Amino acid sequence: MSLNFYGGVNKIGGNKILVDNKDHSNSSENNISSLFLDFGMSFSKAGDYFSEFLQPRKLNGIMDFIELGLLPKIKGIYREDYLKHCGINSYKEPVVDGVLLSHAHMDHCSHIHHLREDIPIFMRKESEIILQVLEDTGKTSFSEIMNTKKSFHYVPKKRGEGYKKLTGDEAKIKRTIETIKPYSPFEINDFKVTSIPVDHSLPGACAYFLENDNETIVYSGDIRFHGRNQEYSNKFLTEAQKFNPTTMFCEGTRINEDTEKKIETEEDIEFEATNTIKNHEGLIIVNYPIRDLDRLVTFHNIAKNTDRILAINSKQAYILKLLENEKDIETNKYPKLKDPNIAVYFPRKKQGLISGEHCVAYDDDWKIIDSEDDEVKKDYETWEREFLDEDNAINYTNLKEDPKKYIFRCDFFELNQLIDIKPENGLYIHSITEPFNEEMGFDFKRVENWLNHFNLPIYKMHVSGHGKGKEILNMIREINPEKIYPIHTEHAKLFDILRDDGITVIHPELKS
Repeated sequence: MSLNFYGGVNKIGGNKILVDNKDHSNSSENNISSLFLDFGMSFSKAGDYFSEFLQPRKLNGIMDFIELGLLPKIKGIYREDYLKHCGINSYKEPVVDGVLLSHAHMDHCSHIHHLREDIPIFMRKESEIILQVLEDTGKTSFSEIMNTKKSFHYVPKKRGEGYKKLTGDEAKIKRTIETIKPYSPFEINDFKVTSIPVDHSLPGACAYFLENDNETIVYSGDIRFHGRNQEYSNKFLTEAQKFNPTTMFCEGTRINEDTEKKIETEEDIEFEATNTIKNHEGLIIVNYPIRDLDRLVTFHNIAKNTDRILAINSKQAYILKLLENEKDIETNKYPKLKDPNIAVYFPRKKQGLISGEHCVAYDDDWKIIDSEDDEVKKDYETWEREFLDEDNAINYTNLKEDPKKYIFRCDFFELNQLIDIKPENGLYIHSITEPFNEEMGFDFKRVENWLNHFNLPIYKMHVSGHGKGKEILNMIREINPEKIYPIHTEHAKLFDILRDDGITVIHPELKS
C-alpha cells in the first residue's frame, strides 16, 4: 500500500489523500490509483492566485488548475470534455476506484467537479441533499458535483444548416453517486469500508474505516465533540478503539487552541443570544452558515424562547424541504418548513415586485403589480417559486412593519436588504467564523460599514466545527493507532507530543 497526499498538508482544507492498494509490479502507467479520501479545494492555495474578480478559466478546462498546483497531475481521473478540448487524450476507463467523501464542505468536495463522471463518489444521503441544493441554486463556473454538463459539445441544428451548442438537460450527465449508510460495511475491490458518523458543523459528516489484509486505516474527516451531535463523535471514538487501526489520518484545525471561552457550545450560543435579545424591541439580524443546520436549530430555539419567528432564505428552505422528504435519515431534529416559528424571506430581485409597492409601465401607464400576480414569480428561480405560495413567505415590508416579531438570517450577500428594511433599534449577531485571511478581513470590514451605517451594534457568538487541541490529542491517545498522519492543520508539529505515547507521528509531504 502507498499513500499520496495531494492536499490538506500544512493547510486547513483541500484534502485529497490517495490510498493505493494495487499491485503495480506488472501494471501499465494508467493503472495508478485506488481510493481518494475527499477531493477538495484549498482556499488558501487558491487565494494565492485568484480572487472574486480573477478566476480560473473554464475555457481552459483543468489546465489553469494544473499549472498553479491546485489539482494533482494524475492521468486517468479527469473529465473527458475538459481534456479533449485542450487536445489531451483521455483513458477509456477510470484509474481510480472511487472517492470517499467525508462531508459537503467545499474544502473537501469542490474539485470533484473536475473528475470523470464514471468515478464513483461515495457519500451519505445528507451530503447528497446539500450538494444537490448547492448545484440547483448556484451559478458559479465550477459547481458540477452531483451532475456534470458536457462542455464544448455541439450538435446539428434541427432546422437549417450548421451546429448549435449543447445545453440544458441534453448536456447533463449524472455522476456515479453511491449512497452509503452509517456503520454498514461495503466492499471496494480489496478494501472493506465503513462510514462512521461524527459531529461537525453540517449534516452528513463522517469518518471512514478502511481495512484489507495488511492495513487498518481511520480517516477522521472533520470532527468535534461540542456540537448538538457530540454523541456521534463519542461513538466514533468507541468504534475506532475496537477497530485497532495501524494508521490514522487526523485533522488538527484547532490543535493549537485550548483556551476556555465564554461560548463553547451551541447551547452557550442559545443562552447568550436569548438573554441578549429577549427584551429587545427592534429587529434581530443574524448571520450563520447556510449549511450549518445545528446553528439553524440554535436560532430556531432562540426564536421560540423570545416569541419571534426565524426568517430563513429560500436556499435554506430548500434544504429543509429535501430533508423532510427523505425517510431514510434522521430529520426530526430540524424544524419543519411549516413550523410556526419559521418564515421564508424573499428579497427583491430583478424587477423587485415582491412587495406590491413598485410600479411597472403598461404602454407608458405606470401601475403597481399586486404581490400575488404571476409576474412576481418571474423575478425568482424555478426551484424557489413554490415557497412563494406558502403562508409563511415574507418580504422586507414584514420586517419593516413588525421588526420585534422576527430574527432575520442575513448573510454577507444579503446586506443590501437593509436598505429596504431600514432597521431602527436593531442588533446584529455575527455567528460565523472570524476572518482568517486578508480577503475575509476586507469582507468583514464591509460588514462593519453596513452595520455602522444603520447603527446596528454587533455581537459575536460562534463555535467551531472542529475539536480543540486537548480533545484531538486525547482522542488519538484513546484510539492508539500505530502511526498518525496530521492533516488539515497549520500546526502539524504539535502532534509530535504523541511520540511520548509510543505513537509514530509521520508528517506527510505534499505531492503535485
